[in-house]
Amino acid sequence: MATTEATLYDVEGGAAWITLNRPENRNALSQNLVTELDGHIAAANDDANVRCMVITGAGPAFCAGADLKNQNRQTEPAGPTFPQLLKRILDSSKPVIAAVNGAAFAGGLGLVGASDIVVAVEDAQFSFSEVRIGVIPAIIAVVCVPKLGTHHAMRLFLTGARFTGARATELGLVHRAVAKERLRAAVQEEIDMICLGAPDAVSECKKLVRRAAQQLPVDDALREMEQWSRRMFASADGQEGMAAFREKRPPAWVRKS
Repeated sequence: MATTEATLYDVEGGAAWITLNRPENRNALSQNLVTELDGHIAAANDDANVRCMVITGAGPAFCAGADLKNQNRQTEPAGPTFPQLLKRILDSSKPVIAAVNGAAFAGGLGLVGASDIVVAVEDAQFSFSEVRIGVIPAIIAVVCVPKLGTHHAMRLFLTGARFTGARATELGLVHRAVAKERLRAAVQEEIDMICLGAPDAVSECKKLVRRAAQQLPVDDALREMEQWSRRMFASADGQEGMAAFREKRPPAWVRKS
């Protein structure tokens, strides 16, 4: 396990577990934490032993949002910005799972919104709390509004109302809400299912969903997707997967170094 000032990094069972490790301030998004998290995601993408990554928090909270005590708007960031971090998560070639172990407020919900799969503790508290301190959830709106839709986002942004992990599943922000003691096991179930798929196919599926969501004209979309499908059927993993199916054996996916 690699330990740095603000995060922990550990590769286990095909997944890179990245833990926000500032429980004394509820894992608030300091510049140091953002920089380390960005670096860990880059490292996981470059590691052939990693099939996906998990972001979680140490202590009772997942992430309380921006580190307001140390924030200075007049100083240029000495590292990647929060928008650049969210883009890193969105563009990651490997799936990113958010394991929401506790409260997720403001910018913490940006990490949730940018992640590909989200498993949360059912009684975790969520809030788009920016309006309560006179600001707006502008950056995280980019990744959260598509999941919530304008109907739910409008009320949650305007009021800063709190809602639970269980309610977040109903709103579309979370995929699964589980009891606290079940969180790690539930996340491992998601990891195991990802690892059943071909690495390139999983990566391409992530790109596919984001591309399809851009609402291309139907004719253009069908033409592009047909070409994409042909490439994947002709790929080494596509050929191996079909052969394994015919021969009733587990596939031997091509590992990229």
